[in-house]
Amino acid sequence: MAPSAPYVDVHNPDGVRLQKLLAAAGVGSRRVCEDLIRQGRVSVDGQKVQELGVRIDPVGQTVHVDGERIQLDESRVYLAFNKPLGVVSTMNDEMGRPSVGEYVEQRKERLFHVGRLDVDTEGLLLLTNDGELANRLQHPSYGVPKTYVAMIPGPVPRALGKQLRDGVELEDGKVAVDSFKVVDSKPGWALVEVVLHEGRKHIVRRLLEAVGHPVESLSRTDVGPVHLGELRPGKMRPLTRQEVAGLYKAAGL
Repeated sequence: MAPSAPYVDVHNPDGVRLQKLLAAAGVGSRRVCEDLIRQGRVSVDGQKVQELGVRIDPVGQTVHVDGERIQLDESRVYLAFNKPLGVVSTMNDEMGRPSVGEYVEQRKERLFHVGRLDVDTEGLLLLTNDGELANRLQHPSYGVPKTYVAMIPGPVPRALGKQLRDGVELEDGKVAVDSFKVVDSKPGWALVEVVLHEGRKHIVRRLLEAVGHPVESLSRTDVGPVHLGELRPGKMRPLTRQEVAGLYKAAGL
């Protein structure tokens, strides 16, 4: 039997009551949050907490409820942005092209974009001032899946999905998709969905061109648990608590 982890006192007398922070983060009413603590479903810095008097530092300490990371730092910002075609995925552009930074210049926070989208690709781009999460999500070792919808020349041969899942050799190494399916088709064209966790430059375009189906148009619809949904080009929305928790889980935080 493995020895139990030593008890660590997570109480910070200068902090804020745990149930108050959980309620403010949208976990539930103060009473619901108290019940969660009593039931042993809340942990702070990996230590289960069941006492209602515990105070913590919302910035420096990490809280999970039922294993789901809860972001208590109110200064943290997490946004989903639908990047339009023709917009560069930088906060400013030396060549004077429209950039993502122009859409957030009125905000007081210094935001990072999580990964990039080509200037001729539209769709979901995550923006945040949480540098640690942004770096993790971009690191290939965490393999956060991204979903793209592409318009390509058709018809699409039945064996193409298997070929892409098995892997295609590109000039900078082999790449395989997580999934591939035809969403819609009409004479001469097909709309396909590609899911992969690769982050190499122009990877979807290069991959589909390599198998004889060059991309005519491309949009990213999902990054991990975050979906573009009905968000219109040029618009953004705050991520939900569940989406932020899902990103933390995907990033191993």
